[in-house]
Amino acid sequence: MKRQMICLLCLLMFSGCATEAPPATIDNCEELDCSTIMDAPAPLAGNYLPADRDKVDRGAYLVELLGCGACHTNGAFEGAPDMQRSLAGSSTGIAFSNPLGDDRPGVIFPANITPDNETGIGQWSDAQIGKAIRAGVGRHGSRRIAMMPWPGYAKLTDDDLGAMVTYLRSIKPIANSVPAEVAPGQRARDPFVYFGVYRSKK
Repeated sequence: MKRQMICLLCLLMFSGCATEAPPATIDNCEELDCSTIMDAPAPLAGNYLPADRDKVDRGAYLVELLGCGACHTNGAFEGAPDMQRSLAGSSTGIAFSNPLGDDRPGVIFPANITPDNETGIGQWSDAQIGKAIRAGVGRHGSRRIAMMPWPGYAKLTDDDLGAMVTYLRSIKPIANSVPAEVAPGQRARDPFVYFGVYRSKK
């Protein structure tokens, strides 16, 4: 039952109406077949201590169960995730204001959460990664990350959170920059999704 609820939560949060010019009505959209739960990428043996193997396995299980890849993997919103670049961020964004009521909604692009030093979380501290997951706080703590579903992760135990951090540090670092956040009122140059199961027709 709990797994079914999590899957439903992921479907509602990570599927959407992808658009370059927001549709005026739902009639201008087509049904979207998104990916919600995907296999977590395998850890690299040289990226963690052998004594941490159980922790890495637990973290991989949680990252997969919580649907992190459904947001942080390019192509997942369209139902065609790029598994060679799993968790390396998405060039399709998520609207955080209503595109059906606002023709220029704010859009955020899911971050690269691989341990790449330049474009990912390689230079983040364990505490910074933990706060991003459990409280939705960005690296420098200035504000919450728009659309990060942290309320669903807020009660993760310290052990589970630590396992997720250890796992994320164990996977292959992938260099991939995502587009910059688009403020409400600005025109998004890249496609984005909104809650629902539709995408704008080309």
